[in-house]
Amino acid sequence: MTGTKSALGFALLLMGLATPPCRAADLTAEQVGAILASTAPEKPADLSGKSLENLDLSNLDFKRANLSGTNLYGAKLDGADLSGTNLSGAKLDLAWIMRANFTGADLSNASLFGLVVSSSLDVSPAEAPIFRGANFTGARIIARLNRFDLKGANFTDAKMGADMKNQSMGLMRSDLSGADLSGANFTNADLGRALMRFANLTGANLSGASLTGADLSGADLTGANLTGADLTEADLGSAVLANVYGLNAAKGMSLPQRH
Repeated sequence: MTGTKSALGFALLLMGLATPPCRAADLTAEQVGAILASTAPEKPADLSGKSLENLDLSNLDFKRANLSGTNLYGAKLDGADLSGTNLSGAKLDLAWIMRANFTGADLSNASLFGLVVSSSLDVSPAEAPIFRGANFTGARIIARLNRFDLKGANFTDAKMGADMKNQSMGLMRSDLSGADLSGANFTNADLGRALMRFANLTGANLSGASLTGADLSGADLTGANLTGADLTEADLGSAVLANVYGLNAAKGMSLPQRH
């Protein structure tokens, strides 16, 4: 039942975000493909600031391209290689990213609302995009990222918490349940009411992070840093808390009852 409600919530989010594009795409998908094909590894393609919204860019090789400030609203990036790509300040709201590779991509200050990560309501491991080592510093993220490979990703100052002033369609929040977040950096990130059930947070840096009302039940926090984190009303039931640094000094900390 919980999964159904979560899927319904994201479906409503997609509807709410599906507003008419501000302007037409600056290029066609064919033109984008030609630009990428004509560039050399030592001089990656520069598509910064372009509007590529709603284009089908599936399976294209954007490796190390400059897409800073690019509008990719609703674009289909299925199977695209975006490893090492500069997507700082880019808009990826409602983008289709099944099987896309974002390894080491710079997504700092990007907008990632309602990412389409599966062809069905359930997230399939075979369709999951890869974000290993990606930089989400300062990014605004409300998306399903559950069971994704986010190992070593940087979420410093990322805004992933539910906006409690704008919940007319129900509680919209980031879902990181079951994700591999080992070694990830969440310093000062907003994870208010985020779903992080059974996530692998071993060695993660959560110092100064807001985890108010977050669901961390069953998460593995072995060796994580919670110095200055706000755990008010957070659910830590059955969480693994071995060798956690700064746990006793965390705000609102209430250790789960052991039976």
